[in-house]
Amino acid sequence: MDKIKQNSPVLFYFNHSKKWLVKISKKDSLHTHIGVIKHSDAIGKEYGSRLVTNKDKYVYLLKPTMYDYVMKIQHGTQIVYPKDIGYIIARAGIESGQKILEIGTGSGSLTSCVASIVKPRGHVYTFDVDEKFMKIAEKNIEKAGVSKYVTQHNQDLKTAKKMPLEDMDVALIDLGDPWVVIPQVRKMLKGSGSIFAICPTMNQLEKLTMALVENEFTDIESTEHILRTIEAREGKTRHSFQGIGHTTYLCFARKAFFGRESKKPSSKTTKSVSKTTKKTTKKTTKKTS
Repeated sequence: MDKIKQNSPVLFYFNHSKKWLVKISKKDSLHTHIGVIKHSDAIGKEYGSRLVTNKDKYVYLLKPTMYDYVMKIQHGTQIVYPKDIGYIIARAGIESGQKILEIGTGSGSLTSCVASIVKPRGHVYTFDVDEKFMKIAEKNIEKAGVSKYVTQHNQDLKTAKKMPLEDMDVALIDLGDPWVVIPQVRKMLKGSGSIFAICPTMNQLEKLTMALVENEFTDIESTEHILRTIEAREGKTRHSFQGIGHTTYLCFARKAFFGRESKKPSSKTTKSVSKTTKKTTKKTTKKTS
C-alpha cells in the first residue's frame, strides 16, 4: 500500500479544470474556492483516498504522473504538450538507456518526459542560450524528479565548431530556425539516429525538410496532432467545448548515408575528363576557324 508521507507529491483532484499539484507539508494548507485543504489530513492516507473540505466538497488524493507535472509546470516559454510528446516518444523509439540530445530546453516539459523514459541508464543532454529560461526549466525538471538524468548546457550549437557530444540516439530540436543546426546535429547522431523538430509554422517545415535532404536524412515525415476530448455522461455524451487544438507541427527524420562521396569522380577520372574536354575544345576551335 502506497501511503502519503511528509514531502510526498500529491495531486488534489476536484475535476478536470480544478486540480492542484503540491508537495505535502504538515504545516501547510491549500485555500481554494471549494474550501480549505489541510496537508496534514492527507498524511497517512493511501493514494486514491479522498478528503472533505470545510465546504463539504470532496477532493481525491492522486499520485502525480508525468502528465500532471507537464501540465502544471511553470511556463517560461510555450510548452510541448503531452499529445505531441507521446507521438515523439513512440515514433522515435525512445527507450531506457538511450542518450538524447535536446536543442532548445524551453520550460523543460519535453526534457522531463523523455528523461523519465530513458532513466536509469540513459541521459538527456539539453542545450539553451537563455539563462532565465534555463533556471525555470531547472526548477521544473527538479519538481518532476528527473534532475539526476538531465544535464543542462548553456551553449549555442549554431556557432559551435567542435561538437560536444557523439553517438546520440535521438535529437530533439525546438528552435525558431531548426534547419540551421541540422549539420551539427548530424555530426552528433549515430547512424539511423532519429531527429524530431518542433515547428509552429509550415514555412519552417519547408526550410527544415530541404535542410534534412541536403544533409542526408531519410524517412522524413511531417505531422500535426489534434486532441479532442469527449464529455461522456449518461444520455448526453458530446464533444467537449474545451480542448487542445493546433499546438505545433512535428517533423521526423533519420540519419542515413546517401553514398554521395562514392559518386565523386576519382583523381584519375577527373584528369581523363579534363583531357577529353581539352580535345573537344580544340576540335571545336578548328571547325569554327
